[in-house]
Amino acid sequence: MNHEHAALIALLRTGPNGLSWRKLTEQVLESGSARDVWDHFNPPQLIPSPQGEAALSSAEADLAAWARNGVRFISVLDKVFPQRLLDIVQTPPFLFAQGVVDTDDLGVSVVGSRTASPRGLEVATNIATYLAGEGLTVISGLAAGIDAAAHRAALGVGGRTVAFIGTGCLRTYPAQNRGLHEQIISSGNGLVLSQFWPDAPIQKQNFLMRNALMSGYGLATIVVEAGELSGARAQARMAVEHGRPVILTDLVVHSTEWARALVDRPGVSVVSGWRDIGPIVERIRSEPQRTDEALRQLAHP
Repeated sequence: MNHEHAALIALLRTGPNGLSWRKLTEQVLESGSARDVWDHFNPPQLIPSPQGEAALSSAEADLAAWARNGVRFISVLDKVFPQRLLDIVQTPPFLFAQGVVDTDDLGVSVVGSRTASPRGLEVATNIATYLAGEGLTVISGLAAGIDAAAHRAALGVGGRTVAFIGTGCLRTYPAQNRGLHEQIISSGNGLVLSQFWPDAPIQKQNFLMRNALMSGYGLATIVVEAGELSGARAQARMAVEHGRPVILTDLVVHSTEWARALVDRPGVSVVSGWRDIGPIVERIRSEPQRTDEALRQLAHP
């Protein structure tokens, strides 16, 4: 599979015919082989193209270096690639993983403001503790505030937590969460995922991209507390598009116009605390063979 991985990386870096990553990903999925797509754009020759050979060699060297740093490259074609991410239009061509990968992870996203109130942090902690106690993975974005509280709560009761980050795996943002990043990896049951090259720096658009993956990866999204222009707001809207239930706390509904506007959408419900989430969790867990329409109904009986 190393040759497949190298071919995929080389394809994305060279962008043959000016094709976008999404278009290349579609071709790779359709073909079932990144190497076949690479050979299509770089037909085998008696004297190989120096540029093509250099791109493949560079990719192979990078794969080896990432592995030495404990970073695992997962192609969209790999059996361990998270299956729910294949159902969304934002499916990335690869993921970088640190920790324990579960291809069919049963989890719920818990997201919200970086500048959370004391009550918001308390609600996030209680919700994550409850979810972990029910055997569900707590998914969040390793940001300050609500995200960090959710990750820590899951770890605190021995639960599984997955962090989708908006930088490369070899960076930590914010820096204050470096210890939390390492704790998730070393917990024996946690996972950090990134859709960006391991050394990728902070870029604003990256965080919305990771919100899309958090929505697709989880069975549902819970927004604890958020502002009018927050990434949690964007994730809630993407979750509706993905056919995942969206659960809003009364905190976010009372404080933002976007949440009040979302309340009447199919699949959206409002809770006042972790105790209200139980029936929704039970519905999610009782239907292992979910369809998009079934997901919309879980949080909107």
